[in-house]
Amino acid sequence: MNTWNIIIPIITLIVGGVGGFFGGVFYLRQQLSRMQNDPEMIQKMAKQMGYNLNKQQMQRAQSMMKNQNNRMPRK
Repeated sequence: MNTWNIIIPIITLIVGGVGGFFGGVFYLRQQLSRMQNDPEMIQKMAKQMGYNLNKQQMQRAQSMMKNQNNRMPRK
């Protein structure tokens, strides 16, 4: 049995996991920044979670997201 048959799949698994993680983080940050400016996206997400937000709750959710985004370190 060749050692490359064991090493290559392990390396591929590690590289794929790391790449998938950073790709997911990038996608999530993009979605959150879009969601700040689009109240319809927040409303849609809330309905998927089983909540029905009124106008005051929407404004509070948007302000919380903006505050959270300001605290996130930028690279």
